[in-house]
Amino acid sequence: MRVERIRNLVGGIIAIVVTGIVFLVPFIFILLTAMKPREEANLLEFALPQTFVLFENIAEVLQVRDYTVVRAFINSSILTVLSVSVMVVLAAMVGWTLQRRKSRWNGLINMLVLAGLIIPPAVVPTIYVMKGLGIFATLPGLILIEIAFGLSFCVLLFRAFAATVPKEIDEAAILDGAGPIRLFFQVAFPLLRSVIITVIVVQSVAVFNDFAAPLYFAPGGDNVTVQLSLYNFQSQYFTSYNLLFTDILLITIPPLIMYIFFNKQIVSGLTSGAVKG
Repeated sequence: MRVERIRNLVGGIIAIVVTGIVFLVPFIFILLTAMKPREEANLLEFALPQTFVLFENIAEVLQVRDYTVVRAFINSSILTVLSVSVMVVLAAMVGWTLQRRKSRWNGLINMLVLAGLIIPPAVVPTIYVMKGLGIFATLPGLILIEIAFGLSFCVLLFRAFAATVPKEIDEAAILDGAGPIRLFFQVAFPLLRSVIITVIVVQSVAVFNDFAAPLYFAPGGDNVTVQLSLYNFQSQYFTSYNLLFTDILLITIPPLIMYIFFNKQIVSGLTSGAVKG
């Protein structure tokens, strides 16, 4: 028994050290490079800066190309808030209904939900459809794309969590005269708080950090997002590594803060439906 405890302790320590190396070392390298002037940063050395110019680099990054990075942060914030808000409401409704109402269509719907996770998106046909609808290269079109890409994962989380909610709560609300809409928004939706926080944090980070969808479906300077703003600091012949890594640092901070503050809620929401099916 004691030997088993020692093994578990050693295994835990090794896991922490490996995790620290994998995640902390790259972040420290980004931070150190962002602190350096251009000449030092271009050496790409893991060393302390001889001249500390982090705040000057941040100011230059924000001002480059007529404040493109600021516009990118605004676009990414709008994209994230709107797409995640719609995702939460739609996925909660679908997941709750799939769990509570059994019908002959459930198998087909479950298959479509899984297909949304497994089958990769078809870029060219999607662009063709978006052009036909007049939403290609627009922020509303990109919002719809993000909703479509993230909805399947959210539905699975909500359906798994709904299985842990006693059905007696539904029956009591129905006896009190609650209709389907009132039952969901006044009774069910508040009970889904844990998984709602999980979906908000996970999908916010995914949408905020998405690179492929904005690149393919929303080209153009007006629709630039934070990930696409990285192109401002690199070209075919030259890269400003101090500004590039400063921009990466600015992009990394918001998702990192979200994970730090909502870590427990994320774990709770992801594991809540693991036992009950």
